[in-house]
Amino acid sequence: MAAAALRQVCTQRLPVSWLLCGSRRCVSTSFKAADLQLEMTQEPLKKPNPSEPLVFGKTFTDHMLMVEWTGSKGWGQPCIKPFQNLKLHPACSGLHYSLQLFEGMKAFKGPDQRVRLFRPWLNMDRMLRSAQRLCLPSFDKVELLECIRRLVEVDKDWVPEDVGTSLYVRPVLIGNEPSLGVGMSTKALLYVILSPVGSYFPGDTVTPVSLLADPAFVRAWLGGVGDCKLGGNYGPTVFVQQEAQKRGCEQVLWLYGPDHQLTEVGTMNIFIYWTYEDGVLELVTPPLDGIILPGVVRQSVLDLAQTWGEFRVAQRTITMKELLRALDEGRVREVFGSGTACQVCPVHRIMYQGQQLHIPTMENGPELILRFQKELKAIQYGTSAHEWMLTV
Repeated sequence: MAAAALRQVCTQRLPVSWLLCGSRRCVSTSFKAADLQLEMTQEPLKKPNPSEPLVFGKTFTDHMLMVEWTGSKGWGQPCIKPFQNLKLHPACSGLHYSLQLFEGMKAFKGPDQRVRLFRPWLNMDRMLRSAQRLCLPSFDKVELLECIRRLVEVDKDWVPEDVGTSLYVRPVLIGNEPSLGVGMSTKALLYVILSPVGSYFPGDTVTPVSLLADPAFVRAWLGGVGDCKLGGNYGPTVFVQQEAQKRGCEQVLWLYGPDHQLTEVGTMNIFIYWTYEDGVLELVTPPLDGIILPGVVRQSVLDLAQTWGEFRVAQRTITMKELLRALDEGRVREVFGSGTACQVCPVHRIMYQGQQLHIPTMENGPELILRFQKELKAIQYGTSAHEWMLTV
């Protein structure tokens, strides 16, 4: 599928605002999928044994996409090359000052053996916004998406076939300035690597997690970059994750502000399914106020719930005080996180200010979580066309 054809598909499926949002000054200087160079590997890697579990992010395919940029010449030709190590200057600004961003998306193989990408347009939107926030070079979203589609097409035999498995797609953009000065990069490198991954949960089951909610730790703040997918947002969370495990919890519930607002769960968005104080059954998640990462699965959960029309769907600030009151009054049904890795993940316990809060998610099915999981799988692995899927 050429970029022109992909652009036509995008125009048919998406509002014109998608193609126009963000800076478009880059269009005339962006790399073009039509110029894509292909260098096939002469030393194919060994593919994983289907009978062995796939550990997330440990296995990589034969090829990668690379595009270089300089301030003087703009973008170079995009190239699909054999998977290889990067050559970076020791003063690379992406290493010293975290001028780097990434994306996470998935390709799925259906029973018809066709490979499809899940809502990749949303990832391209978010990646461009992240690039602009770091003053890294802009790009044409449609051209990059077509290059990624071509890369997945080249390595499509690496996409595992079992339901629950997928091909994880990791685009990365880094500043490659060979200088110790803090400032805009005059060099940058965009690359994309692929990794086959296994199912987050075995079979059709879901395993609940426990959360440490400690207001001493803050993931993001107003005026910061919590709404961008930057490496600098993730590295500092490792320490807190270790602290959670020391206290007997699997993940972190990130709180914000003096009223202890719920923001995210680990690297996931958070949802609560409850009867609100006004007596209305609703699904609620924190609003995109600059702190919250606009997750693709988050948007998909909201879209599906809106389509069902069976309960209120809200984006509103949620505080621990509200959650505690709802638990005491028996109004909470399910609490869960959503993200690319797990899709939906139930929460059954929260450690907060010396209290062990039991969340009755699993006692309630978890009916809603399993429904979202089933619907998402049907879309991602289905043989019938769906507007959220881009066929490779």
